[in-house]
Amino acid sequence: MSESIDPLAIRFAALGDPTRLAIVNRLKEHGPQSAGDLGDLADISAPAMSRHLKVLHRAGLVRRDVDKQRRIYSVEPEALQAIGSWSIGREEFWTASLDRLATHLSPKE
Repeated sequence: MSESIDPLAIRFAALGDPTRLAIVNRLKEHGPQSAGDLGDLADISAPAMSRHLKVLHRAGLVRRDVDKQRRIYSVEPEALQAIGSWSIGREEFWTASLDRLATHLSPKE
């Protein structure tokens, strides 16, 4: 990926895939796990799981540590904090936008 692309955009793109979002949620809730431990999340092959983990690692969302023959993955808390901070900073905008949409879609009397 290009160096000029915003890291936050890369992280959002990585989390846009349901499987990758499920992986991050699992790691966040249950702590570090190997790729094999994560295999029950989705009905995908081991190579496909490896590709998903590679995308998450490149996006800076997970850390990969080596334990003999196994790769252990864990969440990068700073990356999730950056996403949370960005989202909270836009809460007022989204609340107002959704309120306007609800008003627009509500039945006219």
